[in-house]
Amino acid sequence: MELTGAQILIKVLEDLGVDTVFGYPGGAVLPIYDALYDSKITHYLTRHEQGAAHAADGYARASGKVGVCFATSGPGATNLVTGLATAYMDSVPVVAITGQVATSLLGRDSFQEADITGITMPITKHNYLVKDPGELAQTVVEAFYIARTGRPGPVLIDIPKDVSAARARYEFPEKVELPGYKPVLTPGEEEVNKAIALINSSERPLIFSGGGTVNAGAEQLLLAFAEKINAPVVASLMGLGGFPGDHPLFLGMLGMHGTKPANYAVSECDVLIAVGVRFDDRVTGDVKSFAPNAKIVHIDIDPAEINKNVLVEVPLVGDVKNSLELLIKGVKEKKPEKWLKYVFGLKEKYPLTYNRECGLKPQKVIETLYKITGGEAIIVTDVGQHQMWAAQFYKFNKPRRFISSGGLGTMGFGLPAGIGAQVARPEQQVIVVSGDGSIQMNSQELMTVAAYNIPVKVIILNNGYLGMVRQWQELFHQRRYSHTELKNPDFVKLADAYGIRGLRIKKEENLEEKLLEAINYAGPVVVDVWVDREENVFPMVPPGGAIHKMIG
Repeated sequence: MELTGAQILIKVLEDLGVDTVFGYPGGAVLPIYDALYDSKITHYLTRHEQGAAHAADGYARASGKVGVCFATSGPGATNLVTGLATAYMDSVPVVAITGQVATSLLGRDSFQEADITGITMPITKHNYLVKDPGELAQTVVEAFYIARTGRPGPVLIDIPKDVSAARARYEFPEKVELPGYKPVLTPGEEEVNKAIALINSSERPLIFSGGGTVNAGAEQLLLAFAEKINAPVVASLMGLGGFPGDHPLFLGMLGMHGTKPANYAVSECDVLIAVGVRFDDRVTGDVKSFAPNAKIVHIDIDPAEINKNVLVEVPLVGDVKNSLELLIKGVKEKKPEKWLKYVFGLKEKYPLTYNRECGLKPQKVIETLYKITGGEAIIVTDVGQHQMWAAQFYKFNKPRRFISSGGLGTMGFGLPAGIGAQVARPEQQVIVVSGDGSIQMNSQELMTVAAYNIPVKVIILNNGYLGMVRQWQELFHQRRYSHTELKNPDFVKLADAYGIRGLRIKKEENLEEKLLEAINYAGPVVVDVWVDREENVFPMVPPGGAIHKMIG
């Protein structure tokens, strides 16, 4: 069957099972939008291309499927850059499809021309500039395969306008063969045996679980593994929910704002089993002081992560699921009583706490959200203090329930990612936890929420500051608050202007009542919560410090 390039694109997306895209039209992508007019694919018109990229990202994280976004050439495409970088840093499968000027105009500084493949090369897993409509179907199938296999990540396809308009024969490609791309799925037998011997001989084993556990869908295997060897578990920010947050063996999040039990346990363990993590600097602190007594077993699908930041004893390059299955078969059941007594003592001695005596505390807001949702909501955050409080005080017992920008730390991620998560999981309660700074980075997406009546709840922890920056200024710059105090709009009136219900909470006495009102409301709600202005996130590891030397 002969179709236009644009029709081929839409047809192959349909044949791949895509039912949702996020995007923003424009001149160079117009043929694609014309073809979309006749498709059953649901398109969500965001109010900024960055919003489309983050929505596709949130959709992917919540569903485990590939998120898709469209944008036009030039500024439309460049507006995707932050969203693609966010997905790249957190290993999220997103396919971005951009329009481009006609092939005859490439390289001539044409109207709305930008070299988007060149621009995004460092922040995509792969990208394409398609110059032949006959190659479109194969390219799209390859892009989806690359995005979701191995270490997931974003892929961009740039399609010139004349390629979208030209005609070619369509056949769905049944095979993908990429000679230079063959992810290793199963670790070598020798390395597995070394890891098993090391774990069996350990007296103080500890598991460090990351986003790779969630991406692989390996949460049940991780639980079985931890319970077989009775090893305590700590998690990275991206790993939250990969192991039940209320399990007795769980010690909490590791790193700069991790729990004291987690950070102390890493410093005392003799074998650290790292599962799908990249040893980010926010986790390790001073690398020389990280896990000083431990031999490290590192499971990762990406060989480039092995020995990149931390030297390891045994590398297991392969899929987390396959690797854990092999370890579970080989390790002996054990119960290191002395070690467990020590870590359980840490949990008892150092619970997460805060001063509850004065004012409405942001931690109390998160605790109340956890209580009234029964821990069953999908929590999507922006970046800042509120992000850390959500990670600390909401227990995540299932994977894909905590969605946040970890690697890039993108303010403005939360609202559009929450839209994507709610679209992906309409049966789930989705709550965006944001700050008064972050929410204004992409607040235009409230119109997307209103236009499609997406029932996401937006909780703004409003302290009138860029809170995390202010905290650093307080602790490390003698309270010189240089340009961190915010003058904000009335967020309730802003919500009303978009046709969204708005609530305000100023006192703890009506916190639970108002939050329940928001949660039980059928449509979208914005809740402006005025919290203690100078509350800090603790514990905290000073930048460059050892993770066992915390403040607070």
